[in-house]
Amino acid sequence: MKGSQVWLDATVVGLRDITPTVREISLQPASGVDAYEPGSHLQVQVMVGQGARASAMRLQTRSYSLIGRPDGLRYHIAVKRLADGRGGSLAMWRLVAGDRLRILAPQNHFPLDLGAPSYLLVAGGIGITPLLGMAQTLAARAAPVRLCFGARTDDELAYWAELHAVLGDKAGAAVTARGEMIRFATEIAALPDQAQMYVCGPAPMLDAARRAWAEAGRAPTLLRYETFGSSGRFAPQPFRVKLPRHQLDVEVTRDASLLDTLEQQGVQALYDCRRGECGLCAMDVLSVTGEIDHRDVFLSEHEKAGNKRICVCVSRVVGPAGAFGEITLDSAYRPDA
Repeated sequence: MKGSQVWLDATVVGLRDITPTVREISLQPASGVDAYEPGSHLQVQVMVGQGARASAMRLQTRSYSLIGRPDGLRYHIAVKRLADGRGGSLAMWRLVAGDRLRILAPQNHFPLDLGAPSYLLVAGGIGITPLLGMAQTLAARAAPVRLCFGARTDDELAYWAELHAVLGDKAGAAVTARGEMIRFATEIAALPDQAQMYVCGPAPMLDAARRAWAEAGRAPTLLRYETFGSSGRFAPQPFRVKLPRHQLDVEVTRDASLLDTLEQQGVQALYDCRRGECGLCAMDVLSVTGEIDHRDVFLSEHEKAGNKRICVCVSRVVGPAGAFGEITLDSAYRPDA
């Protein structure tokens, strides 16, 4: 079950490789471009599947952060190519100028609060995408801001020139190939009281940031973060899902999410963000064979360790060595009396 969604037609009008694995895609909606605030994202419908057979392709929804400040002409998103992902990034990389797809109007689950005395922006890899617009907005307001950007190699520092242009030496890079890492404790200690930290990156980075923030005694409400639904501790694997109330037993393929699969089977599920942040899609776990790869940032560490709930929009199951994983869920569905 979901709120009203009006899908809009859009055309691919520009493609630009930002790094060897990050491609910027410019979209022009037929109905015009809406204004949006820093931290906003687009939901995009894309055909995902393996092989050339039409029957193997499925229409799925992916979310991508909007790049930079609005220009009133086009929406700009950036997609990191993931060979071991669920197929969405590869499908987006197959787009060419003139292709048409459908999008929702911009939404924002990662808003920037303009009332803080100081800001620390932290990005990991493709997590720079929502932070670029934040950096540009804060710099234009002459707000105290520092940005830390972690990447594996120098050539994966996406939008580094744009960041350096607005922040100068307030932008710092930590490149793994050079043996560098973001020192959260040091960066947080340099912040004044009531400063805010905004983090976007893979799950391990978010865990490190949250630990350091808590250890520094900072208020949890002053830490804002966003993650990518594709980031987990394991590469995606196929697994089985059972819903006894629906008499359902079906495979979740490696290129589909658990939520996608339930929807394809006619199972209605609550959801909003599809990014593992809001928790609306969480379902009760009755049993699991293997291990749940919790990819959300909604459930607490205690809840994740208990394996009693799962956010079906992003989380998956990894089977024991050489075996298929399996999960049994209670969808709370009750047949009519």
